[in-house]
Amino acid sequence: MTQQLQDEFDSSVENAEAWMKAIQERLRINDNTKGPRSALEARLRETEKIRALEPEGSLKMDLILVKADAALRSISEDKKHEVLSKLKDIKALWEETAIYITHCHSRIEWVWLHWSEYLKAQNEFYTWIHNMRVTLEPDIELQLGLKEKQWQLSHAQVLQNDVLNQSVLLERLLEEAASLFSRIGDPSVDEDAQKKMRVEYEGIRQEAQNRVKLLETITKEHEQYSTSVNQFQSWLNGVTERLNCCIGGATNSSAEDKLKALKEIAKDIRSGGKKWKHLENQCAEVIQNTSPLGSARLKDELEELRKALEKLKLLSSEEEERLLKIQQSESAYESQARQLEADIQQLRKELQRLENDLDPGEGEKTEDEFVTLWKKCNATRAALAAEESKIERLKAQLKELLRFSQDVQPHAESVVSAIQQYQSVRAKTSKMSTDTETQLWRLIQNPLQSFEQWKPSVQMLLETPEPELAHIEAALAESSQFKDKLMTLQLKKDKLNNLLGEEKAQSFLQEVAEASKERESLHKSLLQSKSKLQNLILQHKNFDAGFAPLQKKLSAIKAKLDLEKEPQPDLLGKKTQLQRLQMIQDDLAELAVHMEEVEKLVQSNTTHRHEMNQLSSDSQALKRSLEMMIQQSEDHVQKHWAYNDKLSDLQQWISATREKIDSCQDADGEQSTEGRLEDLERLLAEFPDKEIQLHLVEAHGQLVMENSSPEETAHVQGELDELKESWKSLKEMATGLLKKWQLNRPVADKKKKRPFMDSRWMSRPAFHLFDVDPNHKQEKVGEGQTTSSHLKLLHDFEEWLRGENAKLTKILAGTPSSAEEIEAHQRKLEELQSHVPHGQHVFEDLLHLHPVVGSSEDLEELRYRWMLYKSKLRESLSSLVGDSTQSKRSGGVCSYLRRACRAALPLQLLLLLLLLLAFLLPLAQESHSCTLANNFARSFKLMLRYEGPPPT
Repeated sequence: MTQQLQDEFDSSVENAEAWMKAIQERLRINDNTKGPRSALEARLRETEKIRALEPEGSLKMDLILVKADAALRSISEDKKHEVLSKLKDIKALWEETAIYITHCHSRIEWVWLHWSEYLKAQNEFYTWIHNMRVTLEPDIELQLGLKEKQWQLSHAQVLQNDVLNQSVLLERLLEEAASLFSRIGDPSVDEDAQKKMRVEYEGIRQEAQNRVKLLETITKEHEQYSTSVNQFQSWLNGVTERLNCCIGGATNSSAEDKLKALKEIAKDIRSGGKKWKHLENQCAEVIQNTSPLGSARLKDELEELRKALEKLKLLSSEEEERLLKIQQSESAYESQARQLEADIQQLRKELQRLENDLDPGEGEKTEDEFVTLWKKCNATRAALAAEESKIERLKAQLKELLRFSQDVQPHAESVVSAIQQYQSVRAKTSKMSTDTETQLWRLIQNPLQSFEQWKPSVQMLLETPEPELAHIEAALAESSQFKDKLMTLQLKKDKLNNLLGEEKAQSFLQEVAEASKERESLHKSLLQSKSKLQNLILQHKNFDAGFAPLQKKLSAIKAKLDLEKEPQPDLLGKKTQLQRLQMIQDDLAELAVHMEEVEKLVQSNTTHRHEMNQLSSDSQALKRSLEMMIQQSEDHVQKHWAYNDKLSDLQQWISATREKIDSCQDADGEQSTEGRLEDLERLLAEFPDKEIQLHLVEAHGQLVMENSSPEETAHVQGELDELKESWKSLKEMATGLLKKWQLNRPVADKKKKRPFMDSRWMSRPAFHLFDVDPNHKQEKVGEGQTTSSHLKLLHDFEEWLRGENAKLTKILAGTPSSAEEIEAHQRKLEELQSHVPHGQHVFEDLLHLHPVVGSSEDLEELRYRWMLYKSKLRESLSSLVGDSTQSKRSGGVCSYLRRACRAALPLQLLLLLLLLLAFLLPLAQESHSCTLANNFARSFKLMLRYEGPPPT
């Protein structure tokens, strides 16, 4: 056995050694990076395969270790050294082989990756060379103007910078090629390939530099031409400005100075022609490197400069001719100006003499003095009319001077001054004549004008609704005065004819006669108004005597009504308050009768009518407030009555029930116990309804407390607390007595009665209306249902009904005061109403299960409670709709229609069912009836009826 283990160890060592040497030989053959890329790729795949065999070598080493371990355990100590020596040698050989595998594969893989990255960079470089050659190969495109040429130069400079920046990448690429060539020795990366790359790059760089130099030359030529154009334009503007100074009138230079300046300008214009010729030569050179459209623009610009130069030359020659003509006309101008000044001085002297003759004098004048002054004014106006021809002659002389180019402003001012003096004297004469005539006319017309001014005030006084008597009397006195003045004017007929002329005097006297008639009419109207006003004063005294008591009485009624706004302490106080409010209403009606009597006195007086309308408005507002208070008081009394009735009824029932329970406790005997238990159960059956009544009493109590005084609120709260305590003690007494008697009864009786009692008074889960399955009826009547499930259904329905009743009581306890609260209450009640059909469905299921559920008394009690709940819910909905305001009338109508449709739907379904049955009746007849064989069996047309077999 020992020899076999040693042989196996030796065999495994030999096999492993032979495998390792074979691997090393394969690695030696492939350990070379020289040669083309395909050979390198084949060696890389071979080293990958050898590397994949490395786990096989590890497996062989593990086998050797296992064999060595087994051999070392079984051989002697002298042979262990030999085994260990072989084991050490084979381990060293395996480590050498593994390292050789890793290094060989890594070296070939690194060279492969290096070569791949170099090729990628070389491709990118040649792609850039191709793109740049495509960009630089076309000829330079001619541009439109200087700005475009500068943009073209900037783009070429950017390309040149890009080419120069690529030199760094080229150097790096050449270094990588040299490094790679030293490893692989492939011709694709030798020195010739590197020189080719450098030559191609140098060609691109030289082409980019040449393009930049050419564009710089073209741009510089255009810039120099633009500078020359700008300089020529500046020179042209300067010469134009100098010429404009000579032509314009802004300077005070003489004609000789202007002529000298024009000669210098003409000399400069001749030298400007030489400058334009130089520009034309420069433009020809620039056009050679400019696009056709740009060349056209340059030619147009040069042509505009030529036209401006020609225009400047023409203006200079014309201005020189004009100045020569001015010198010739100056002598003629001076002689005519001297003659004009002499005529002006003579006219001024004559005007001054006429003005001195006009002296109106000081102080008041009589009528004769006004006539003398008026004649003098007429003589002066005639003399001024004779001098008007001299004024026209002066204007003609001034127009002659205006033909000359000299400044005629001083002479024009002299003529204007003379004309103004003439107009001033004439205006003064005309004004004095007009004033004199006005004064004469005013003296004559003064009484008539005063009457015309007085007439509108009298008419306004007559149109005033309620004038004062003093004003009427003053107007009558003034009317008498105007009567005397108008009579005096009519007596001065001869004097008016001499002064004004017969026609004007006749017209004036006719106006005086018309004014006299108008005065008579106004005088009569004033007398009538005075009489009417005296009557109104008498009526006003009567109105004051009747209006003051009405105001006092209305204030007293208002004070009484304010006192009735305080809440009352009890029902008697509320009734008394209602009676007092009704008495106040009677007083207010009596006041309305008196107001109607007083209104008859104010038909023609606006002020009194306004006061009476204000009093009537206050009365109507007080009447509305009183009606609202009476309505609220009646509502409070009605609510208090309802509360007292329900409270009394419930208290009486509690007292009677307590007496019955006490009488049941006093009876003895087993037979008596059975009867007492039945009586007690009947009493307990009334408890749910009374509990609902208790909640209603609490709700009515809350309504009473909201409209009562604090003392009455405390009293009502005490009554409610006392009622709750009585109810609680009665319920505990009845429950305790029932439990006591049920413990003393036989077990069978307990099982019979306990579900009924537990369904009312023991703790149990609530009945969820919407958790009931729609197919619950089929599940209950189906086979396999037990009695306990039916009793649970009854118990759940009672619990749900109690919960719905509590919700309804809580809703009824609130008192909505606004339209939003009424809508919220109506939504809650409609939600409870939506639960009623499903509850009715469950209740009908209980009626079908009547033999299983319990006695008929229990179901009758449950039916009564269910009908009571539905009735109370319907009444609540009806009352809430009735209390809605007029603004929500449309919502009430919709609710009414909804309830009407809901009530009519079952009847319509019933009628449809009857109609269906009527159609199905022929199917119930015999099959051989002629009715079925007839084609008109389903029609409504008349047909023969035949009972028997078919005739065929």
